[in-house]
Amino acid sequence: MAREQKILSLLAQFKELGIDKQIDYDKFYLYSLITHSTAIEGSTVTEIENQLLFDEGISAKGRSMTEQLMNLDLKAAYEQSIAFAKSHSDISVDMLKKLSSVVLKNTGTIYQTALGEFSSANGDLRLLNVTAGTGGRSYMNYSKVPTKLAELCESINQRRKALSKTNVIECYKLSFDAHFHLVTIHPWADGNGRMSRLLMNQLQFEFEIIPTNINKDHKADILNLL
Repeated sequence: MAREQKILSLLAQFKELGIDKQIDYDKFYLYSLITHSTAIEGSTVTEIENQLLFDEGISAKGRSMTEQLMNLDLKAAYEQSIAFAKSHSDISVDMLKKLSSVVLKNTGTIYQTALGEFSSANGDLRLLNVTAGTGGRSYMNYSKVPTKLAELCESINQRRKALSKTNVIECYKLSFDAHFHLVTIHPWADGNGRMSRLLMNQLQFEFEIIPTNINKDHKADILNLL
């Protein structure tokens, strides 16, 4: 309980200081969300470099094209995600697949499997089994993914509709649960981490609470928690 009271106290201080009313606060906080989310996946593009890339179209010197496309794609995905949040759209498998196709638009891969071809750039659910890195634990069998993903969407929607935005702690709990369960299902061959953070932030945008920015420097801690 002490931890929850501390969170509420910090949120109150944040609002009293009017930090969110500063010039371009929303934009630059969004850029920070994007930069750290891609950095967790290996991008070395900095927040300043992304500001120049997003606002001026200036490529970052010494950064690969793949890294920069990863950041541009995630920016486009966040813009679509925020639109879904503002319209209070239900979370659905089709929505998640659409967002995934934007996240991997320019860096996705076509996979050939015994069950046929699928493309991560199209948001297709995986038709193969995956593990958490070399020698890591295996995620659920690909055949279970569609059902488990649909069940997750239904659960999120039921909790969304029962929640009051004034219950900040429960709103955060739902967003964190959504993050955890989506990355546990691991629906795609690539981009699961970015998508899980995106879904978490989308729910937070919808609830009008401060979106959680998972700092790249805490990557090891987050992986251990998951």
